[in-house]
Amino acid sequence: MNPNMSEFHSGVVAPVECLKEGWALIKNQYWLFLGISLVGMLIGSAVPIILIGPMMCGIFLCLFSKMRNEKVEFAALFKGFDYFVQGLIVAAIKAIPMIIVIVPSYLIMFVVMATTMPRNHPTPDETSAFMASFFGFELLFVAVIIIVGIVVEIFFIFAFPLIVDRNLSGLEAIKLGIKASKANFGGVLGLLLLNAALGVAGVLCCFVGVYFVLPVTFAAHAVAYRRVFPERFQSFPPPPPPPASWAT
Repeated sequence: MNPNMSEFHSGVVAPVECLKEGWALIKNQYWLFLGISLVGMLIGSAVPIILIGPMMCGIFLCLFSKMRNEKVEFAALFKGFDYFVQGLIVAAIKAIPMIIVIVPSYLIMFVVMATTMPRNHPTPDETSAFMASFFGFELLFVAVIIIVGIVVEIFFIFAFPLIVDRNLSGLEAIKLGIKASKANFGGVLGLLLLNAALGVAGVLCCFVGVYFVLPVTFAAHAVAYRRVFPERFQSFPPPPPPPASWAT
């Protein structure tokens, strides 16, 4: 990896500012980015580990084009498949911690149910005790999943953008993304928690609201990424022509 590719800024992610800038970025094409986000997530969730990588790459390609004031078309979402292999690597590695947590948890839950479930005409007290232990375990399971999910997202938040913006391999993107996340840990955590709060608010709005905040969430992530990894090649306007008196 070129040393210039590994340069990034530290302590530059301000959650509220990233959210505001993300909204400002997409608000004049909100419905286009809503469609891009929804279709990307629907396709990505159809075969999660296989398709989520290229879809995430496609979403960030569209956002970066918008940042450069380029014309954004819906079809650009599918250009994420140009990074299929590298996106798959990131998605597969990102899924490992969740699999490590979820599979044993389900096995433990099955054992708990099999060993504590009342049999042969249980009394109301036995039934209540079983339900309490079952739902208690469920709450603990959900809490662990949320915590692990947030930790994983902190360290992978920059991986997909790095693939499309700096053309890194999946492994290079993960390594560099982890370093950048550590250097901006507080800001990244705050941004994820802020987006999570918006998601909860969306769920409370008849659930469909969570879909409407999705493009804003992605845009805020793109803004945070660009703060940490500035544009490598910036175009500057040509110098003004010399005064007419110079020509004489």
